[in-house]
Amino acid sequence: METPLVEFRDVTKRFGDKTVLDGITLKIYENQITTIIGKSGGGKSVLLKHIIGLLEPDSGVIMFQGKPLHAMKKSEWNEYRSQVSYLFQDNALFDSMTVFENIALPLRQTTNLRKKEIESRVMQRIADLELSEAADKYPSELSGGMQKRVALARALVTNPKIVLFDEPTTGQDPIRKNVILSMIAHYRRKFGFTAVLISHDIPDVYFISDRIILLWEGKVGFQGSYDQLAVLKHPLVDEFLRSLEGFRDELTGLLSKEVFRSRYASTLGPEPTVSAALFSVEFDRLEETLGSQAAVAVVSALGDYTNRYFSALGGFSARQSRNQILTIFPHTTAEEARKMVSGFGKKLEEEAIAGIQDLAHTKVGVNHCFEVFIWAGITEVSHGEEIKEIVEKAASKQEVVATHRCEFGGMA
Repeated sequence: METPLVEFRDVTKRFGDKTVLDGITLKIYENQITTIIGKSGGGKSVLLKHIIGLLEPDSGVIMFQGKPLHAMKKSEWNEYRSQVSYLFQDNALFDSMTVFENIALPLRQTTNLRKKEIESRVMQRIADLELSEAADKYPSELSGGMQKRVALARALVTNPKIVLFDEPTTGQDPIRKNVILSMIAHYRRKFGFTAVLISHDIPDVYFISDRIILLWEGKVGFQGSYDQLAVLKHPLVDEFLRSLEGFRDELTGLLSKEVFRSRYASTLGPEPTVSAALFSVEFDRLEETLGSQAAVAVVSALGDYTNRYFSALGGFSARQSRNQILTIFPHTTAEEARKMVSGFGKKLEEEAIAGIQDLAHTKVGVNHCFEVFIWAGITEVSHGEEIKEIVEKAASKQEVVATHRCEFGGMA
């Protein structure tokens, strides 16, 4: 069995008479995104501070690659500590320092690297996170999104093995939240670090998470994948999910997965006529050309149109992954659904996707090319079929229903 990168074994932490972590046992695996969720005051930030060494447990053991932190020699501890970076909720950038100086700070404080090596590493991270034009600017001169990228560049400049994110999307609008989450997922793949997030942004954060840990009243109520969380029958999980029933996907306005599952279950009679459509977004050079915001905007537009167009026809929808939306059509044959989706594709192409042309002209001019494809797969739904099975069937039947193309020197 794979050795966890970080493991808590029966960890307890008290502050006075209050027990914040009560016998916590959990595992965090390498090269994954693990998200810690739970009610405010439930110990999420305290848990994160134990990983980075800002707090020590009153009892229990914290392991790194199978070795207890408390048993490490000073040199081993320093090595471990150098492999963990912390991205603060408010970015914690120094206003009196330029972007370059902010990013260079960890190298100057914690290493003996020469000036030229520090400059080389910092400029590489600045280039990696597309901050070249901002290198000599001060944080107050940057947008919130760029400040977040500066904070991430600073966290990554030491080549850490683990990056801890404390509420990285707090106070952001739905588009910006998803841009930040997409950025975290993108750079995690690019640089190969392990990410641990604290987040209240449900369901958005689920779409980038490999593993979910639910903290409930100081204990671990659940740890595993989101799909496992959604179907698990456990009092703590049920209570937490019930608290989300009024939630919708902020980015798209669609139903949460929990409400979607409940509504789907209620549509299945003894001999139902039910069909489904799985919509997927595929980008060709869009994110490289316009950045994550454009890609997220396309998903948002797709969700908004899906909601408005199909709700009027009796359908209901939810995101199944970052770029996939499943729509259920009660009392509808597959052929009827196919006709509805065809009309939807034409309308989407004419009105929603074409809106990125303005963004393209404003940001990069006409000498860049990208394409967006919307795919749809139609399938009939059999009695008792699980949503996962419906997604798999529909995915195997997907065809392009809407496109946006451009050509060098102009938009097509």
